Formats: sequence, structure tokens, C-alpha cells
Amino acid sequence: MTFKQALEKGIVLLESENIADARIDAWLLMSFVSGLSKAQYFLKQNDEIDELTLYKYKDVLLKRAHRIPLQHITGEQDFMGLTFWVNEHVLIPRQDTETLVEEALKVIPSGSHVLDLCTGSGCVIISLAALGQGCSGIGVDISEDALAVARENGNRLVGPKVAFVQGDLWQPVSGKFNAIVSNPPYIRTEEVEKLETEVKDHEPRLALDGTEDGLFFYREITAHAREYLNEGGWLLVEIGFDQGQDVEKLFIENDFIDVEVVKDLAGNDRVVKGHI
Repeated sequence: MTFKQALEKGIVLLESENIADARIDAWLLMSFVSGLSKAQYFLKQNDEIDELTLYKYKDVLLKRAHRIPLQHITGEQDFMGLTFWVNEHVLIPRQDTETLVEEALKVIPSGSHVLDLCTGSGCVIISLAALGQGCSGIGVDISEDALAVARENGNRLVGPKVAFVQGDLWQPVSGKFNAIVSNPPYIRTEEVEKLETEVKDHEPRLALDGTEDGLFFYREITAHAREYLNEGGWLLVEIGFDQGQDVEKLFIENDFIDVEVVKDLAGNDRVVKGHI
């Protein structure tokens, strides 16, 4: 069997299981097991695929057919131009969340010290440390398993600029910050079971469930953020597409000013930001 024939069979298999982006996933899995770039594949597509690579390809295709997320199979996901390691203990970084990082980079002064609540894989705080001028920070998460992933990402991508601490929201936090960022759990409890299989069965429930109305974490964050912000400091949070008004109201009730709801590239409300 040639590389081309193997890839075509992979596409057919994933399409038969109604995998979204079956063609893209089949190629990415081929690249993952063979180490071939697109250019290398086109040169070798009619060569015989070796038995070990074919065996590995069949194995990863079956995993994807069983709805295991592509990123859990390859162990990585690109975000803000950086490659993050991921597993079943962290939420897979999504393009929507890049809006949170981009908005933070617009308002955070150079040399800022930033707090990231519900840090997960660490993708937000690490991206800020990597891309912001002299930024450093702390990432907090309740899950020690998630923090193990975040620490690996931090050590690899930014070194000692970011530290990670285990605890429940504000519980382990002390000192003041120039900005606080968070992508907290915000999906309503009753909606979690309606999510696609890849999400509800393979990503951590702890990182998804925002309690009954999806707003629990925003209440906790907006109620106490001022205590940990320097004068003029910013608070920025990612939100669900239908939560803009509710979260904006929480910001205003807690005396944040210049409060703004920002849309993502798809035109959905995605970030609320304000400062003291």
C-alpha cells in the first residue's frame, strides 16, 4: 500500500464515522505518524508505506474514529503561534481564546505582572509572557493534573517567567497584579451533556461546567479582583457567546470602568474587559 492509498483509506474511515474535518484529520494523523511534511508527502505519496508506519496510522485513525480528540492523540495544539502540550486533564486551547490574549496584549503595560485564574494548559499566561514586553505571571488552577501540563508548557516555552500554583480561585493568591485574566468554566450544567462527544467525554468536566447559570466564576472573579489589582489594573475574561450582557453587568456592579464586550473573529461576544 502506498502513502496515498493509506491516506485515502483514512479519509474514508473518518468520513464513515461522521468525523468533522475528516480529510484534514486524516492528513494530520498521517503527518503525525510518518513525520512527513506536506511537501515531503507529495514527493513520496506513491512510495510503499512501511509496515510500522501503517500500523501506527491504523491505530490513531481508530482512536479518532472513536471520537478521541485529535489533539489528545498527537499530544499538542498550536495557539498564538506557540505549540502547547495537551492531554485529557486540560481544555484544548481554542482559537476563540486567542481573542482574550490579543485583548490583554493591547492594554497590559510592558513589564506587567499578570494573574491567570483557571489556567488549565497555561496557554493564556504563557502566551502573554512569550509575546508581551517583559511580562511575567502566575497561573492558578484547582487541578494538580492540569498544572503538571501547564508547568511542562511553561518550562519549555518561557522558563521562569511564569509560576503555577494549585488552589481554588483566589485561595492561594497574594500580592497585586497589573492585570488579571481568566478563561473560567462557563457552560451551563444542563448544556454540558449536549456538547459534542469529543468535548463532553474527553475534556475535563471541571474546566467546562460553569454551574447552573454558567456565571458562578464570573461572580467570584469580579467580586474580588479589585483586591488584587494595582491602580489602573485590568480584568479580562473569556465568555460564552450569549453571556456578554450578564458579565458586563457584573463588571459594572463591581465598579470597573471602560467596560467593553469584545467579539471574536466569528462575530460572537467572546471577551469582557474593564479596569479600576
